[in-house]
Amino acid sequence: MAAAAGAEAGLYHGDVTRTWPASGTFDGPRRDVYVLVDRARAAAKECGVTEVVEARVAGSVELPVLAQALARRCDAVVALGVVVRGDTAHFDYVCRGATDQLARLTVDARTPIGFGLLTCDTEAQALARAGLPDSSEDKGFEAASAAIELATLFG
Repeated sequence: MAAAAGAEAGLYHGDVTRTWPASGTFDGPRRDVYVLVDRARAAAKECGVTEVVEARVAGSVELPVLAQALARRCDAVVALGVVVRGDTAHFDYVCRGATDQLARLTVDARTPIGFGLLTCDTEAQALARAGLPDSSEDKGFEAASAAIELATLFG
């Protein structure tokens, strides 16, 4: 979806025609995930993407599988999700597994995959990075922008 929050959308002019946000929503409706997806949509629109297709998976561990399938059919993919630390080591396994597989897939598939998987200690941290008006960061927009910029370079 685009390069960075400061990138000029005029540089992209719809060169990327299909972008697919893949989002993990294991814990049911999560405000932070919905905000990430909304901000990724905003980046796609700003960059002139003409077709956005969305798919959801059960959780962040499943993101690489979906991203792999979508990378075969799309110019760019944006993997969005939130993992919030709990009381066990499960957090570490989920974060490492999803991160490593998405990074590997980006190189192997030769399709830009924007990394928008937030790995946070608290839900407040996730919301602060999700792109709300009062958030300190806008990771959905940034991940989408990065994928779109790379796709235009590969174009």
